[in-house]
Amino acid sequence: MNELSVTLAGTDLRALGSGALWWPEKELLCVSDLHLGKAERIARRGGAPLPPYETRDTLTRLAADLSKTNARVVICLGDSFDDTEAAFSLPDDEKMWITKMQAGRRWVWIEGNHDPGPVDLGGTHLTELPLAPLTFRHIAKPGASGEISGHYHPKVRLRTRARSITRPAFLADPDRVVLPAYGTYTGGLRSDEAVLSDIMRPEAIAILTGAKPLAMPMPRT
Repeated sequence: MNELSVTLAGTDLRALGSGALWWPEKELLCVSDLHLGKAERIARRGGAPLPPYETRDTLTRLAADLSKTNARVVICLGDSFDDTEAAFSLPDDEKMWITKMQAGRRWVWIEGNHDPGPVDLGGTHLTELPLAPLTFRHIAKPGASGEISGHYHPKVRLRTRARSITRPAFLADPDRVVLPAYGTYTGGLRSDEAVLSDIMRPEAIAILTGAKPLAMPMPRT
C-alpha cells in the first residue's frame, strides 16, 4: 500500500496515496470532501455540463481503499455530497453501492458546509466525532489539538526544470491533519494561501498524494 506515516497526538496514522487517512489501531478509514453528485448539481443549476461519471469514479476508489484496509470504521469528513439534493438524486445503483460498502462497518457522515442536513443513506450523521485523543470535524478550529479535518481541499505545486505539477496534499503539524479532497471533481486551495498558512504551524509538512506519496515542508508565501 502506498502510504506515509503521520503521528498526531501520539497516534500512528497513515496518509494513503489515494487521499484517505488510515488509523491502523482503530481499523478506521477517513475520507473528506467526496462531493458526490457534483455533475448533477452543476447541471441542475444551469452550469456547464460535466461528464456524469465522477460519483462512480470516487466510489470505485473508495471501494478499493476499503478492500485494501478492510476497515471496520469509515468516517466521511463532510461535504460528502455536493449539496443535500445531490444526495437524494443519486441513481439507485450508486445508493445500493454505498449501502453494500456500509455493511458490517460503522459508517459516520460528518456534517459539511455543502451537506448540513441529514442523509438517508444509512450510517450515523454527526456534527463532529471525538475518538480520544483525536477529534474528527469538517472545518479546522483555531486552537484545536489532535484534530482531523478537511474542507479546504489543500494542494501543492511542484516545479521542476521540465514542468509544473499540482497534486492534492495532506497538511500535518503537531496539532492537526487537514485532508485533501477525495472526490473526483474537486478543485483545491494551494497551501501557500493565507487561510491555510494561518491554521498550520511553521513546522507543518505537506504529503502529496499519488502512486508515490511525497512528504515535504508545507509551501508558504
